[in-house]
Amino acid sequence: MRLLWVIGKRFTRNKLSVIGAVVVFALITSSLLAPVIAPYDPTSIDVYNVLSPPDKAHLLGTDELGRDLLSRIIWGSRVSLKVGFVAVGIAIMIGIILGSIAGFYGGRVDAILMRFVDIMLAFPTFFLILAVIAILEPNIFTIMAVIGVTGWMDVARLVRAEFLTLKERDFVDAARALGMRNKRLIVRHILPNALSPVFVAATFGVAGAILTESGLSFLGLGVQPPDPSWGNILTAGKDNIEIAWWLSLYPGLAILITVLSYNLVGEGLRDALDPRLWAAEEE
Repeated sequence: MRLLWVIGKRFTRNKLSVIGAVVVFALITSSLLAPVIAPYDPTSIDVYNVLSPPDKAHLLGTDELGRDLLSRIIWGSRVSLKVGFVAVGIAIMIGIILGSIAGFYGGRVDAILMRFVDIMLAFPTFFLILAVIAILEPNIFTIMAVIGVTGWMDVARLVRAEFLTLKERDFVDAARALGMRNKRLIVRHILPNALSPVFVAATFGVAGAILTESGLSFLGLGVQPPDPSWGNILTAGKDNIEIAWWLSLYPGLAILITVLSYNLVGEGLRDALDPRLWAAEEE
């Protein structure tokens, strides 16, 4: 508990990270409460209010079918956050497993796994995702799986690096002397001490996954209409940018603020979890 208190205290010293955390909390809360706080049904068509500018009835205006933009942005946040968390969860799971095996066993196992990581990193990630999505049916489940399966390499390298250092520590030698099996040694002793950089990578990964999903939806390969997504709202804004500026401005700001907030939180966590900074402060 004291460790968590120290980490929280260090995190709160970074005011920008605190602001980012507040924004992230507000976004998550609004997405969970979307059925309650959204003023309109996001798929409800109103032919009498097509491309209506922001007013008292529709605070952020309406789109080309008369649908309320504020409601669609609120509901679209559920899609973006769902993709971000699930895709990063898949990436972390794969990265931890492969990174742990490579770092713990070393030798030929490490060489084979790291060469596979290098091969995966050689492919432009976004174009690889585009190729897979073009083959499979574009829906939210496919997007989450593809982003997760193509985004684990950095996590694997981080975990491997931590394992290479930790497995030489005295507590690992003591556990070996007690006859502890490799599986238990990895899961119970080494892995918990290697997770700090993973938490930071996960925070940045959520921002990247949200941005990737928005890009795919913008290109028509992500969440399909009429389901709202920030990316497909931007597509409508592109088609009507000369007469309906609000369709591009507000979802673009939603993406910008969300990605920026997660990056700020990630930077705060990186500083709060870095033991080298702890030592520097003590000196």
